[in-house]
Amino acid sequence: MRQRMRSNHGIIATSGSTVAGNAVASGENAKAEVHDSGLGQSDGGRQRSPQEIGELVSRLIDELGRSEHPDRADLIEAAEDAREELTSETPRRGKLKLFAKALVDSVPGFTALASLAVTIEEAIRGL
Repeated sequence: MRQRMRSNHGIIATSGSTVAGNAVASGENAKAEVHDSGLGQSDGGRQRSPQEIGELVSRLIDELGRSEHPDRADLIEAAEDAREELTSETPRRGKLKLFAKALVDSVPGFTALASLAVTIEEAIRGL
């Protein structure tokens, strides 16, 4: 007999953890995959404009400000720099990719931030 989960008390991941979108995997060689999760995910591979990515980064800045992330001040500063870069006439993709990678690496324990970070990384990759 299969029972349905009636409550969710969150996810605790220790050791090697991987976050992809709204999925978390924990353990040796753990992998997390999300298929058609909706919120925060890219639009089926559609390339986003620098302005759209800037809006995502602004959302990230707001979310970081409300979060308890221990490095939120540094992440907000980096996100503000990235948002400024996105408004330049020719955004430097290398600088933005470094920001996106650092962002994804810094938020694995914060699922909502991680989901948005993955979306930003995918969007920057598509520039």
